[in-house]
Amino acid sequence: MPFSRIPDPRGLYDPDQETDSCGVAVVADTSGRHLHSIVDEALAVLANLTHRGAVGRECNSGDGAGILLQLPTEFFDAVTAFELPPPNAMGENTYAAGNCFLPVDQEARGRAVVRIHRYAAAEGLRIIGWREVPVDRDCVGTVAAQCAPYISQCFVTCAEPRDRSVGGIALDRRVFALRRQVERIHSADDAVYFPSLSARTIVYKGMLTPTQLPGYFTDLCDARMRTALAVVHSRYSTNTFPSWSLAQPYRCIAHNGEINTIVGNRNWMRAREPMLRSALLGGDIDRMFPICTPGGSDSSSFDEVLEFLTLGGRSVQHAIAMMIPGAWENDSSMPDEMRAFYQFHACLMEPWDGPASVTFSDGTVVGAVLDRNGLRPGRWWRMRNGRIVLASESGVFDAPTSEVLEKGRLEPGRMFLVDTARRGIVSDAEIKSELASTAPYREWVEGGLVDLEEIPESAPARGDPAPLLHRQLLFGYQAEDLQEVLLPMARTGSEPLGSMGVDTPLAVLSDRPKLLYDYFVQLFAQVTNPPLDAIREEVVTTLGVTLGAEQNLFEASALSCRRIVLDKPVIGPGKMAKVAELCGARTPRSAVLRGGFDPRGSLGEGVERLRESARTAAAAGIEILVISDRGSGPEQAPIPSLLAVSAVHHDLVRHGLRTKVSLVVESGDAREVHHIALLIGYGAAAVHPYLALESVEALSEQDELPGIDSKMASDNYLRAANSGVLKVMSKMGIATVHSYTGAQVFEAVGLGRELVDEYFCNTRSRIGGIGITEVAREVLMRHAATYRTVQHRQLSSSGEFRYRRGGELHVFTPESVFFLQHATRTGRSEIFRRYSDEVDRLSAQGGTLRGLFRFRREIRQLIPLDQVEPVE
Repeated sequence: MPFSRIPDPRGLYDPDQETDSCGVAVVADTSGRHLHSIVDEALAVLANLTHRGAVGRECNSGDGAGILLQLPTEFFDAVTAFELPPPNAMGENTYAAGNCFLPVDQEARGRAVVRIHRYAAAEGLRIIGWREVPVDRDCVGTVAAQCAPYISQCFVTCAEPRDRSVGGIALDRRVFALRRQVERIHSADDAVYFPSLSARTIVYKGMLTPTQLPGYFTDLCDARMRTALAVVHSRYSTNTFPSWSLAQPYRCIAHNGEINTIVGNRNWMRAREPMLRSALLGGDIDRMFPICTPGGSDSSSFDEVLEFLTLGGRSVQHAIAMMIPGAWENDSSMPDEMRAFYQFHACLMEPWDGPASVTFSDGTVVGAVLDRNGLRPGRWWRMRNGRIVLASESGVFDAPTSEVLEKGRLEPGRMFLVDTARRGIVSDAEIKSELASTAPYREWVEGGLVDLEEIPESAPARGDPAPLLHRQLLFGYQAEDLQEVLLPMARTGSEPLGSMGVDTPLAVLSDRPKLLYDYFVQLFAQVTNPPLDAIREEVVTTLGVTLGAEQNLFEASALSCRRIVLDKPVIGPGKMAKVAELCGARTPRSAVLRGGFDPRGSLGEGVERLRESARTAAAAGIEILVISDRGSGPEQAPIPSLLAVSAVHHDLVRHGLRTKVSLVVESGDAREVHHIALLIGYGAAAVHPYLALESVEALSEQDELPGIDSKMASDNYLRAANSGVLKVMSKMGIATVHSYTGAQVFEAVGLGRELVDEYFCNTRSRIGGIGITEVAREVLMRHAATYRTVQHRQLSSSGEFRYRRGGELHVFTPESVFFLQHATRTGRSEIFRRYSDEVDRLSAQGGTLRGLFRFRREIRQLIPLDQVEPVE
């Protein structure tokens, strides 16, 4: 990344996983007066947020600080050596200005400037001139100075005389295209980054501490630098490297928190790009893509999407309500019109979910919003002199209590807004009422959304003629799966509980065939990112999903909500039959794709045929694709459901077809909550685990579930699976399954980079591992074993959940546990040594990754123990 100390991926380090936790604040004048005192007060508030930022080993190299202001036209008129155009008849600025990070090398900087002029001319713009931004490089540390850019201000206006009156947001739409093309990935030596380029706002930021900001950018101390609003940000890189370009505020927002669903949000925005069209943005909109810059932070991606939505015609508060919606699903007190607004926009875009406090501004309004859980703090004060101060904590603004007219806190999912044009605070209720009245959302929702429950069953439940045992063997079922997983779920309606810790080998180290699911682990909330309590926070969590095609994000219409509504993502056979038979009268059309391959052929070829079928169906107008592994038999081996759904999902994204369809998986291998969570996390909107349900029904018929008939057993299993998915996504701090779909909050352990890049894009796989050949081998081992002629076969017990002689390797065996107990009771060190040796031996045999490490004695000679200093 240019203008940063962030290294490239190396070993176990991946810069894509960097996050931060920060301090944010807003200072504004409710009367819209442009005052330099607002700049001073904002900088004072920022200085009081110093503890929310961080420094490196050098106390003068900060993680980042910045300020967003209204464009200071009076200041620019005074300090530029060239004449700037006057405002138009509506009082809008007819030129855009912004700080530009350029290469320090003079030759590289010259090439970058030429590129900017070339793109400006192509967009019908003219570069009025450049101004070198005065900075004090002596006030920053060596680390910050080594990657500091050359900073110059660029002034742009329309080139054609007939367009000279174009200003404000209309001009911003034109310079947006210029900026996107200039910043597009190119040689690091010629890197260009605009913290902002706008006719409405300007951003000063850098790899600074809060107190360094006014010292480094001396412009901020000039009395002619005036504004009616300011947004400030102090960055704390929780587990990251600092960067000049990742400092905040960005062009529209300053963000405290994390977007847990960021991988999915980026994937979905990329998938939507082929359908995006807007007359306001003009010309070939493809030149502005990708919307989310590769390698950016979660905050920068959020800012890019928010900016794109506002330039496409929505107000900034409208776009914020789309991206961070309130918890509308279970709020019985919410007005119907507002509920319809949220329900409609849920058909357009998934929430950007995670603990977040976002301050935002378009140069006229400034405000803040909390995520639906309220997991980041926010306080505000209204003063007698017309000032509004909003910050991520109390105590940032020094004012007598007598000067405070009103104060309060940000509430979960609600907006706080100051409108300098309307000269006052706009309440959340007023904001939402205005948004709900911008279109007939209630009429569209009531006429377009169809609850699957309302559709009569027109076909019998789908079945499979092969014996249940054959299918269980084919999909890798063990006796333990029935007794330890399915039986408790069918009996109690809850996911079975187990002790913490796993002492069996990772899937890639095991000598037994493993399901592809076993090569993935769910990430979980950590550092400053809290998990949710899905039970106590039931009002903010939801499992509801919709099925059908998305439409152009910029064109709100009744067609956008022509969708099927499901109350939960894990469905039974009746609902699956309905989905598979949708014909498109009042509903989207569906089609079933067979997820199998010839065992004499190649798994890769089978996956490619499946992807081709999905592309063909999507291009033909099918809106719901059911990927089914039913019908597998001697001549047809099943493609692992996770591989099938993820391969189709990413292939459709690559071909610009993903938003035209929803994916439903009819799976024989999914049975555990982890399996279902993976299928949803890699793109499935709904999952029908048919073989697990048939197995549960068989357990009931075999009197394994006294007092529970087969229907109750199936219902209990479905309830356990759905509540399990809710629990899993809550551990990552995600509240809606809509956000969880395609979010890929998993890490692959033991999968090769080639396999991951082709079928599980943007998934971490830090240690490498197997490829498509090995995945196929494990599938074919189960397939061959299933159709081998053996009398009286039954499911084997693998010893996965508890030690079994001849079963799966365990690090803690009865023998090693005996040694440990005996050593602790007797205090004999030689017995404890036997315990340690046994555990180390089993670890080295493949029980753990750590056990595979060896000291490379040829690199450095061993140090004798008598030369090692004692602990004293």
